[in-house]
Amino acid sequence: MDIIRKLREEFGITQGQAENTVRLLDEGNTVPFIARYRKEMTGSLDDQIIRQLSERLTALRNLEDRRTQVRTAIAEQGRLTDALAAKLDAAQTQTEIEDIYRPFRPKRRTRASIAKEKGLQPLADIIWGQKLIGTPEEAAKAFVDSGQGVDTVLDAINGAMDILAEQISDDADLRKLLREETIKCGAIVSKKTKDEPSVYEMYYDYRE
Repeated sequence: MDIIRKLREEFGITQGQAENTVRLLDEGNTVPFIARYRKEMTGSLDDQIIRQLSERLTALRNLEDRRTQVRTAIAEQGRLTDALAAKLDAAQTQTEIEDIYRPFRPKRRTRASIAKEKGLQPLADIIWGQKLIGTPEEAAKAFVDSGQGVDTVLDAINGAMDILAEQISDDADLRKLLREETIKCGAIVSKKTKDEPSVYEMYYDYRE
């Protein structure tokens, strides 16, 4: 990410204003000093804009640092593809980067990992790919194995569901879509848990 260009676009300032202000901040100058004594370099940006720019500069640099850390961590696992690298480059927020990293983050043993150890990943793949011949129960019969701790058809299906739940949860694109839909359409509802007076209730006296 070109941080200077990003600042220029977000604050509607020139390239020179962005570069000079960042340079002055990096040299350790305070916001009031820059606003008062370096007007010729900043194009007379006021202290409020400079302070906002300073905060945004820090946020963008932190974002780039995290992007590099995640890229390195995935590469060390030998799983960094061109498509994944492009997705990381396109991420504009820390949340997006963390969503991308989620499937690659070291995890403790989960219900999904236990189900995989029991050999249920192929069943999850069959269900996910809608490649069923017959019912899910019929497909699951082939995965019943008491030696693996899969004693019944229901055990096999539940294990496959655990795998799919984690798989869906780790999908960065789906997490982004759900987050956007929640923000756009979600509603927060609150209600009393006990049927008794509360200090937070409001009363209006209709008597004149």
